[in-house]
Amino acid sequence: MKEAEEELNEKLNFLSGFVTAFRHQMHPDILIKPGNDGPSLPAHRALLAARSDIFKNMLDSDGCKAPPSDTITFPELNHEELESLLEFLYGGDLPKEKADKHVYSLSMAADKYEIPFLQKFCEHRMLGSLSSSNVLDVLEIADTCSNPSLKETALNFIVKNMEDVVFSDRFDAFALKNPHLTVQITRASFMEIRNRRTAI
Repeated sequence: MKEAEEELNEKLNFLSGFVTAFRHQMHPDILIKPGNDGPSLPAHRALLAARSDIFKNMLDSDGCKAPPSDTITFPELNHEELESLLEFLYGGDLPKEKADKHVYSLSMAADKYEIPFLQKFCEHRMLGSLSSSNVLDVLEIADTCSNPSLKETALNFIVKNMEDVVFSDRFDAFALKNPHLTVQITRASFMEIRNRRTAI
């Protein structure tokens, strides 16, 4: 058992070389630009292509087969979010504070660019910190990213904490922006009430 653990640690140390390549900007061959006109970040085409078929297709297309000075823009991410995305792609993990701060934007990026490992990472983070103050955000992300298990968990949490959620400052703005989700919350709540009545 100890031998397997040591072997796993050696493998992790070996793979951490990718993080070093990112942090020290070792031989980058493409620039990644955030949507907020922040500074571009150097990256490696091969790693991007290996992490996402969407990236692979973008980099293989004729429009991106240009010199290494090429830039790809991620309009939906600001500089910090993009840096966190790249750090995750290189290392497969993020420090807690970065993960918590950018979990929603990273979840959207994971969905858009089809990065399943990042999707699972974000889902785990959201489920681990689910509360009355953030459950509406989680529900909205789950709906946008078509994540049925996360959506069901969020809806169940809302139903169990209905008073805290519905009377929160955030709910009115959420209901105006997401009427279809508000209807689903109402239906889930009525189903819960009906189930309680039939159980008596």
